[in-house]
Amino acid sequence: MNKITENTSDGYHTFKELYDHRIALFICLMRSNPEISWRANNHHDGSNMEGWFIAGMELPTGQITYHLPVDKWTSLDNTGMRTSNNAHYEWDGHTAEDVVNRLLEWKK
Repeated sequence: MNKITENTSDGYHTFKELYDHRIALFICLMRSNPEISWRANNHHDGSNMEGWFIAGMELPTGQITYHLPVDKWTSLDNTGMRTSNNAHYEWDGHTAEDVVNRLLEWKK
């Protein structure tokens, strides 16, 4: 069995390309909606993932969050969104499927 890496492809895109797209799209979505967006160096409880920060949005349909690479932090500068050391919100346990559903329900 082949080892799965960021260069693993479905024949069209690599995992790295797909993650780069998701990161760019989420940054654009947050920049377009700074009043419901936030970023933090650490999770609510002070823990973190080295090399990553937590970013989220509080949608009317529920919270969505992603870990973003620290080199993307400045992409969210000067937006007016809430920025803090620890996330203001405790993770509500949402899954990847929940995120998709909350996004789709939000703009119905």
